[in-house]
Amino acid sequence: MGAVMALLVSALVPTCYLAPVEAPITKPFVAPACDYCPGHRGLEYSTVAGVTVRAAAAGVVTFAGVVVDSRYIVVRHADGISATYGDLATSTLRRGDDVAAGSVIGTATSRLYFGLRRDDLYLDPADFLGAVSRRPRLVPSSGVRPRPAALGPETCPARIFGAETERSRR
Repeated sequence: MGAVMALLVSALVPTCYLAPVEAPITKPFVAPACDYCPGHRGLEYSTVAGVTVRAAAAGVVTFAGVVVDSRYIVVRHADGISATYGDLATSTLRRGDDVAAGSVIGTATSRLYFGLRRDDLYLDPADFLGAVSRRPRLVPSSGVRPRPAALGPETCPARIFGAETERSRR
């Protein structure tokens, strides 16, 4: 890839985000068919009540409050994407607070909602979460316990063209 193309890609494609918690995803993103149609506009994690929720990336808090008995924090990142953390049990953040990547957002209830938006366009957060891969290796066939595989580079599906596709709808 040429230098100009690489620069263009890096300007258009966001960096990878950190997962807000280490927990299983119980409800994936489901793009709605229209602006007002049903869907699930984020990821839902099954968490242990009180688990620490961390910022996916650095940014500024644009909303901190309770909506219909659920506590929400919204953080706007430098790349123009806003992250929404919902179903929080606690948070001390207020509108205007600066947040560093990996810093504490609050604590979760027994579940956590995590969504991403660019303006009014909802994005599938799974496309933007980085994952550490393990390098492929040979495993002994003698039954001897193999040593752990070395960690490979962090990968991020958003680095592939088209992360904001038809899966991402308003």
